[in-house]
Amino acid sequence: MVGMPRIDFRSLTEADLPLLFEWLNRPHVAQWWDGPILYNEVLDRYGAHIRSESTSPYVVLLDGVPGGYIQSWVAALESEYWWEGVSDPGVLGIDQLLADPGGLCQGVGTAMVGQFVERRFQDPSVTRIILDTDPENFRAIRCYEKVGFRRVGVGTTPEGPVLLLTIERERFRAPTAASRL
Repeated sequence: MVGMPRIDFRSLTEADLPLLFEWLNRPHVAQWWDGPILYNEVLDRYGAHIRSESTSPYVVLLDGVPGGYIQSWVAALESEYWWEGVSDPGVLGIDQLLADPGGLCQGVGTAMVGQFVERRFQDPSVTRIILDTDPENFRAIRCYEKVGFRRVGVGTTPEGPVLLLTIERERFRAPTAASRL
């Protein structure tokens, strides 16, 4: 990859679901997401996100071209979630993926997550952002820690253990180009 791409976010639409289905089934994504996933599952799950008042799904545009997915969701409204005791409506969870494995370990994920977190914190009601990842997903953990997330424990999900990470508004500093690499 030559240079850092310009990163933008646009709302996910029904027309994006076939592309998201393809991305979720790519080996480097399916390994860490619930893959492989059936098309009807994508329609049900991510179609519901499009219509949800508590989840905000986006296509990540890299130099204007769809290149990833990112979403935020209000943690207090997730009743069956492993972040126990989150009642603050200002706590958002995020999930994300890069579609092209060539973008991995190039700083693109760090820039994407950093810019998305920065945009979430532009809303004064957002107090904290949380996420989880497989404890073996070292590449993702490194990315999140470079943005400023800190480890807070391990949770248990139906799929197995997850590493829980969080970042508070006070701790967030928008990443510089040098810190993304």
